[in-house]
Amino acid sequence: MPIHSNAPPREDVCLSQGQSFRLLRWRGGPETIELLQSGARAEPWQGFGNRWHYHPEYELAAVWGARGTRFVADSVEAVDGEDVVLIGSNVPHYWDLRGSSEGLVLQWNFPRHHGVWALQESAVLLPLLDQSNRGLRIGGGLAARVTELMREMVHSEGLDRLAIFFKVLASLVAGRESERTTISRQAFSLEGSAQQQEAISRAVSHVLGNYRTGVRLDDLLRLSSMSRATFARQFQRHAGKSFSSFLNEVRIQAVCRALRETNVPVAVIALEEGFNQLSFFNRIFRRIVGCTPRQYRAQLRSSAEGSLQKTAVLSAFLT
Repeated sequence: MPIHSNAPPREDVCLSQGQSFRLLRWRGGPETIELLQSGARAEPWQGFGNRWHYHPEYELAAVWGARGTRFVADSVEAVDGEDVVLIGSNVPHYWDLRGSSEGLVLQWNFPRHHGVWALQESAVLLPLLDQSNRGLRIGGGLAARVTELMREMVHSEGLDRLAIFFKVLASLVAGRESERTTISRQAFSLEGSAQQQEAISRAVSHVLGNYRTGVRLDDLLRLSSMSRATFARQFQRHAGKSFSSFLNEVRIQAVCRALRETNVPVAVIALEEGFNQLSFFNRIFRRIVGCTPRQYRAQLRSSAEGSLQKTAVLSAFLT
């Protein structure tokens, strides 16, 4: 992954005049983004989807065929398959995906002076938007409903597209609490201090691009042009955790991915993903994941075998 040393982390979402939202799509990976105009007309779009970034606009992202790691505020989590997430204003986020994937992204901005707040019915949106400052993972039937509406929006235009947009918001509000799970441990917003945001973005990009081969604190201090104390304070503020915790979580998620996808021995995986001391690796893995690496792999295999047995029984019953 390249190091984006000169790119600011803030993405400027430029909505067309008179528009309050926009719909984006990627097919292949989040680095290949299209802006979907009315009636499914698509235009190439240069976005920040493939690196750590933030923007003042709210974002609802639905991803299919995702295999990799999702970063939202202070959360570092593996994704496998479908992922539907609501991200709040100025909350940093990023999908580090492997292989081919597809996604639809709905972005909108309702600042306090926006006309939508003149409508009494809009007040029900406020709790949802407040919750999104921690990121919300959308699951169950709610994920299916909003995904279907977003797909329908691709081919709509004019007032029909606007009506579907409000159906999406209404569905998110009406969904059960169990279908909306907070992602980050704390509410997050990076509004303000642009220079520090850019510096930490360079540091995060460097970590994500080099966690396997080694990340030196001195390199991050040079990239960010900060003293050790300032860097520690600002990294905690912008990434939601210390640099060492962030680096360990990135590496552990990479280890989990390798444990799921390969039969390579645990010790070899740990070394390949940047852990030089196995005792330290085992301690960190247990603290983050809640079990040992071997137990994690065994649980995955047991779950997969159970799914295969259920499929075989169902096939036998149907035939």
